[in-house]
Amino acid sequence: MQTTNPSQDLSKLWESSLAEIELSVSKPNFTTWFKNTQIVKDDGGLIYLGVPNGFVKEWLHNKYHKFILKSLRDLRGDIRGIEYVVAPKDDNKRAPGAPQWQAEEAVMGELPLKDLYINKDDNLNPKYTFDSFVVGPFNELSHAAAQAVIKNPGVAYNPLFIHGSTGLGKTHLIQAIGNEIKKIGMDKRVYYLTSEKFYLDYVNSVQANRISIFKEKYRKFDVLIMDDVQFFSGKQATQDEFFHLFNAFHDNNKQIVFSSDRHYNYIPEIEDRLRTRLGAGTIVDIGEPDFETRIAILKLKLKNHTFSPSDKILELIARTVAGSIREMEGTLNSIICQSQLKNRDLTTEEASALIKNKERIKKAITTEDVIKMVSSFYDIDREVICQKTRKKEVVKPRQMIMYILREDFKISYPTIGQKLGGRDHTTVIHSCEKIKSDLKKNNSLTQELEQIRALF
Repeated sequence: MQTTNPSQDLSKLWESSLAEIELSVSKPNFTTWFKNTQIVKDDGGLIYLGVPNGFVKEWLHNKYHKFILKSLRDLRGDIRGIEYVVAPKDDNKRAPGAPQWQAEEAVMGELPLKDLYINKDDNLNPKYTFDSFVVGPFNELSHAAAQAVIKNPGVAYNPLFIHGSTGLGKTHLIQAIGNEIKKIGMDKRVYYLTSEKFYLDYVNSVQANRISIFKEKYRKFDVLIMDDVQFFSGKQATQDEFFHLFNAFHDNNKQIVFSSDRHYNYIPEIEDRLRTRLGAGTIVDIGEPDFETRIAILKLKLKNHTFSPSDKILELIARTVAGSIREMEGTLNSIICQSQLKNRDLTTEEASALIKNKERIKKAITTEDVIKMVSSFYDIDREVICQKTRKKEVVKPRQMIMYILREDFKISYPTIGQKLGGRDHTTVIHSCEKIKSDLKKNNSLTQELEQIRALF
């Protein structure tokens, strides 16, 4: 009678999982983070994943946790969670019951319950709540308006239009509105989407001759939250359709919430009748956070990390990186990453040098440098990038260049278009929004972007 070897079963399970993971991440990232990993124990569906060191343990938990869980659970439906443990592969050849790793070193990663996943019925991300939203002078008006909407949706502040630069927390705030309405049980059907998603849904419906179904799809909701409405620029047919949807919501006292990276008056190529609808309710802006608020935001971000920089380093970040919250968080993550590599806290001098080096590199890079770097990364001739072609192998690198120039270097849309073969600014806007949308659902693209940014 053949007996089953539990260790062999676990080895096969992890090999099958790695085969799936390898298809979805870049080869450098797969080699860097998944080499020398293995399942060391299965405790009734709680998987202990052995990793070579503490840095890999933190990185897998923070960056790939849900991805790993999904790959394992697709193979075995009874898996309920993961603990990441430092267990170098060669050291695990021990007798059963004598593991090399210590339980206190584990980073617990329980499988999120159903309500912790992005709900396909409303598209809301559960991590965006008011509990994790720091309020300061820069956003207190928008926060107050959001609270008023929650108390009386469809009546007070309808529509609510929130605008501000990239990386200041608009998406967090508007999704928090939806999550809070769900939480307090108002029996309101909430739906969140980007304007690009609405546009693509409309185009697909027209092509499939299902426009009547499209018209009814959104009208069943009580609260509609739409992100990045500046993407409607130049899309007349989509604007017409949304105009009618807006009227249906407003006439029935259903709440609408918008976000944009600029005031509605400065969105180009928007029909006047839609522009007046966007500004028919309450318009609030989110500015840059002050020093004290930046410190509070940084301390909140540290809750997800084991390394905690000193207050002096947090003050250094807050004073030096004063623009985007997203950039500030990126700087904090860089410092934490260096601390993990060195296995100690950085000194203030080391942190300062790291920040200055990042800023110096960023300022020294030209638009042409970015074009050449991205072209080289994708193995495309620089000249081909600017040609009038829609070949997939050219379009993607071109869109990535536009996105990086806009998001990382704040180059204007017209300037980006001019640098890339004289393209219209609306084409650049569309490309940036396309990449932004794809990054939310395409892990491989996210890894590519991180690798490209590492070249700067």
